[in-house]
Amino acid sequence: MSVIGIDFGNESCYVAVAKAGGIETIANDYSLRATPSFVAFAGRNRVLGVAAKNQQVTNMNNTIGGFKRLLGRKFGDPVVQEELRSLPYQVEATADGGIGIRVNYLDEEHVFTPEQITAMLFTKLKEDAFKELKTQINDCVITVPSYFTNAERQALLDAANICGLNVLRLMNETTATALSYGFYKQDLPAPEEKPRNVVFVDCGHASLQVSACSFHKGALKMLASCSDSVGGRDFDLMLAMHFNKEFLTKYKIDASSKKRAFLRLMTEAEKLKKNMSANSTKLPLNIECFMNEIDVHSSLQRSDMEELCSHLFQRIEKTMRKLMVDSKLAPEDIHSVEIVGGSSRIPAIKHLIEQIFGKPASTTLNQDEAVSRGAALQCAILSPAVRVREFSCTDVQAYPVMISWTDAEGPHEMKVFEQYHSAPFCRLLTVHRKDPMTINMHYEADSVPYLDPVIGSYHVKGIKPDAAGESQEVKVKVRINSNGIILISSATMYERKESEEPVSPTPATNGEQKAGDGSGPQAAAPPSPQASDDTGKVGEPMDIQEDKKKKVTTKQVELTVESQTHGYGTSELHKYFEEEMKMIANDRQEKERIDARNALEEAVYEVREKIQEEGLLHAYIEAKDASDICRELEETENWLYEEGESCEKAVYKERLEKLRVKMEPMRVRYEEYSGQEQAFTELGHSIQQTLKAVELYRAKEPKYDHLTETEMINITEAAQKAQKWYDEARSKLVGVRKTQDTPVKLADIRHETQTLTACTNSVLNRPKPKPPTPPADQQNGGNGGSEQTAAGGEQHDSHGPKQTTEDSMDVE
Repeated sequence: MSVIGIDFGNESCYVAVAKAGGIETIANDYSLRATPSFVAFAGRNRVLGVAAKNQQVTNMNNTIGGFKRLLGRKFGDPVVQEELRSLPYQVEATADGGIGIRVNYLDEEHVFTPEQITAMLFTKLKEDAFKELKTQINDCVITVPSYFTNAERQALLDAANICGLNVLRLMNETTATALSYGFYKQDLPAPEEKPRNVVFVDCGHASLQVSACSFHKGALKMLASCSDSVGGRDFDLMLAMHFNKEFLTKYKIDASSKKRAFLRLMTEAEKLKKNMSANSTKLPLNIECFMNEIDVHSSLQRSDMEELCSHLFQRIEKTMRKLMVDSKLAPEDIHSVEIVGGSSRIPAIKHLIEQIFGKPASTTLNQDEAVSRGAALQCAILSPAVRVREFSCTDVQAYPVMISWTDAEGPHEMKVFEQYHSAPFCRLLTVHRKDPMTINMHYEADSVPYLDPVIGSYHVKGIKPDAAGESQEVKVKVRINSNGIILISSATMYERKESEEPVSPTPATNGEQKAGDGSGPQAAAPPSPQASDDTGKVGEPMDIQEDKKKKVTTKQVELTVESQTHGYGTSELHKYFEEEMKMIANDRQEKERIDARNALEEAVYEVREKIQEEGLLHAYIEAKDASDICRELEETENWLYEEGESCEKAVYKERLEKLRVKMEPMRVRYEEYSGQEQAFTELGHSIQQTLKAVELYRAKEPKYDHLTETEMINITEAAQKAQKWYDEARSKLVGVRKTQDTPVKLADIRHETQTLTACTNSVLNRPKPKPPTPPADQQNGGNGGSEQTAAGGEQHDSHGPKQTTEDSMDVE
C-alpha cells in the first residue's frame, strides 16, 4: 500500500509519494513530472494528460481543459460565464442548472459533468502512480485552493469517489506549502518561544494565494489567507490581445474570430512571457501560417509587458496588503517570504513582494512541486501504513459562517465561525425546542466569491416536548471537518424526568437544606428558604422537614439530521462510478485492440523489408512465392487503412497469425542455412580435438597415462563415426538451393557435436587415481632406528621409553 499527495492544478497536476528515503515526485509515461490537466476524446479513445494536451489544437472541440474552475458551480454563475469565453469546447446547462460538457465519444454525443472529467484525470494520475510504485494506490491527500467553498470542496470529494480514491484529507494548498517548508526545519522555535512567522506567495496559472503562517517546533498554525483570481493565464491573455490588435492593423487578420488561431496565439504568448522572466531585452514572436496562410512577426520588451499588465499587478499588490492587515503582522514580524507557483517567477511580482513585506522573495521551496510534496507528507502522517514523525497543522476557515432558524418567537440568526477561525473545529450549540426544527447554514453575505452563499439546510427530527409539555434541551454540533467542509454532524436531545423517593424525616438546621441527589445539569442544591419581616431584616431560619425528595434522571436521545446540501447523492455517485469503471475497461480493451492493429501493421512492413531484394529472407523464398506474399501484404495494408481501421482485436490477431504461418518456412530455412556453417565448424573442431588427444596418448603423454587402451579405442571409434557423418552431411548439401528445405537439420549437427563431446570428456576428464598410503611403520622410519618428534625434535630408541618436550613419564 502506498500513500500519495496530489496537487490538482488548473493547468497541470503533480503527484508525490512518501518513501523511506523521503518525498519523491512521480514521473508520468512521458517521463515528465507535470501531467497537464486535460482530458480528450478521439473516436473510441479516451486520451488523458500529456497526450490530450498535445491534441488541443487539432481536436479542440473534444479536448477538455480548465475545468477546475467549473467544479461545484452552476451554469448561470457569473464566474462560469466568464470562464466560458475562453473555453473552446461546448458547455451547456443540465436539467438541474448544473454544468454539462458535450463531447463526441464512442461515435456518440455524451455529456459529462466537471466532476466526471476530474475523476477521469484522477484515474490517469492513479495509473501513473501504480506504474511507478508497482503497488496498489488507494489513500491520498488532494490539495485545494484556500478560497474553495463547501460546494467546490464537496465536488472534488465526489470526483475522487467516482474514480475510487480514498481521500484522507482535502488540504489547502497554502497549508501544504507551509508543511513542506516547516517539516524539514530543525531550527524552529520551541512551543514556549516566540513563533517564526513566514509569508507564502503562491501565484499559479489561474489564481493568487497569499498566506501567513506561524511555526513552532513540530507544529504550524495558519494565521490568514487572502486570494484573487489573477494568475499566469491573465498575463497570457493580455499579451495575446495586444498582439491580436497589432496583427489586425498590420496584417488585417483577427485571431479572436477563430478559436484555433487564438489558442495558438495564447500558446506563443505564454512562451514569450516565460522568456521575459529571464530577459529584459526585446524578444521576438513569430508564428508561421497563422491565419489565411500568413506568417506573422512581432516583438515585445519586459517593460512593455509590465505596462500592459499594470492593472493585474495592482490586484496582486492589493491582495498582499490585505494579508498584512488580516494577519496583524508588521514587516519586522515576518521572518521570510517564500514563493511558489509558476507565475511567481515574474520579476515585477518579486519586486512587489520586497516592497510590501520588506523581505526579498525566497526560493527555498521547489516552486512547482512544493504543494504536492506537502500533501504527500500530510498523507504519510495520516496513514497507518507509513511511520513518520508527527507535525500538527492547524488550518483556518476562510469565510465567516452564519446559521439561522425559526421558532415561535420568529427568525433567529447567529455567527458560529468568524473568519480565520481555526480548523478542524467543533462547536456545540444549545437550543430549547418542543418540535422538530430546520437549521439553515450559509456564509456571511458578500464574503465569498460564489454566486450562492448557502452551505446547506439541516432538518433535525425527533424533537418532542417533555411530560409537562415544555421545551427540551437540544445540543447541536456544528463542525468544520479536516476537509474544510462545514456541516451539522449530530444533534442530541436531553430528556429529563423527575421521580419522588421516600426518605426518613430530617430536621434542617442553621437554615440549610440537603440537596437531592439529582443528576445532569441539576447538580447544585436549591437555596434555603428564609423568612423576612416587614422591616426587611432576615429572620431566624425556619425548621423544615420533608419526607420525600425529587430525583432527576437525564436520558440522551440521538436525533436524526436530514441534510440538503451540495454534492451528489449515493445513487448518483454509484452511477458515475459504474460509468467510470466501464470507461476504464473500454480504455484497456481499446489499448489492446490498437496494440494488435499496430502489431499487424509492423509485421506487414517488416515482412516486406525482409523479402525484398537484399532483404534477409530474399534468398530463401521463390520468386513466385515472394510475389504472392507482396501482393497479400499490399492487400492487408489497404485493408488496415480502410475497412480494417476499427476491427476487433481478434480480427487483427487472426490475420497476423496467417501471415506468420506463411512466413514460417522462410524463417526456418533462414535460421537453418545461416547457422549450419558455424555448427559444422564446431563439429569439426570437436573431432580434431578428440583425435589429437588419442595421438598424445600414443605418444605417452603423462597426463593420459592413467587411461586404458580400451577407452582410447572407444573415443577413436566415436571420432571416426562423427567424421563419417560429417562427410555425408556435407555431401548432401552440395547443389541444394536455399529456397529448398535443407536435407540436414541444424539440430542434428549440434546433436552430433554434443554426443562426441560428451563421450570424449567422460574419458579424458577422468581424474587420476590417488597413490596408496604407506604402512605406519614405514612412515616412522622403517625397522626400528631413531625417530624425531614433532614437538621437540629429540631422537630416541624406538624400543625405549618415548619422551616429549611437554611431559615425561616412566614406562615399565
